[in-house]
Amino acid sequence: MAIALAAAALSLTVTPGASASAQERANAQAEQSRALRDQRRSSGALPAPGRYVSATGEGFVLDRSGNHPLLRFDRRQETWVLRASPAPRGDVIYRNDAGQQVLRVTPNGGITVYTARAPGGSPASYAGQGQSLSPPLLGPAQMLNLMLRRSAVVSQAVGRMVEINADTGVESEALAVEALILSTDAVVRISRSPGGREALNQLRRIVIVEGTSASVNYVRGELRVVVAPAQGVAGRPSSARVIRAFLPQASASR
Repeated sequence: MAIALAAAALSLTVTPGASASAQERANAQAEQSRALRDQRRSSGALPAPGRYVSATGEGFVLDRSGNHPLLRFDRRQETWVLRASPAPRGDVIYRNDAGQQVLRVTPNGGITVYTARAPGGSPASYAGQGQSLSPPLLGPAQMLNLMLRRSAVVSQAVGRMVEINADTGVESEALAVEALILSTDAVVRISRSPGGREALNQLRRIVIVEGTSASVNYVRGELRVVVAPAQGVAGRPSSARVIRAFLPQASASR
């Protein structure tokens, strides 16, 4: 009884200031816990960087070292810049710049990849570390050689001479290299598709220029690709957008 009374007396002698300090500490701890939960959610919205393999056997590398997640499929030259959008049940969908769904990630980290082989999606699992997908850098001489080689490839694909020009600054060099490769690859793919050669009947020039926003259009035999260094790795259009410039209703495979 004496112990209970003493404990009660001690509780009555706690000062208001001490009680307020305890409440502040509790609030701070709660806020920190919420921040940690939010951080875990945001980090879980996209899987860890590395190499993944789908159930259909298709491999790809995911790179998260920059402002935008990057993805490249095995045996492909093109790097896809992904953009996130919310989906039902807390999932996150990652699309390319043509709006095509590439990845779907669940809150618990499950991954589904969408490809031409698996348009309905195929589960993917982590397979190990992957290389950086930073765009390549070339000097003026190498860039000229690349333009000549790609011009020869495209000319052979369409059956006539196709001129390639690039008018960009030093800051746009890496983007221009990627734009050159993916745009010429897109033309070759179109030429091999059923009825695709007809869409290329007027193609005479491919021009890569610098601008404020990445874009692509095809007018009067000229394919004009705009790269935008201010947009970082997202500052060049994908091959899917190049294909749609020739075939507006096309759904390019990844």
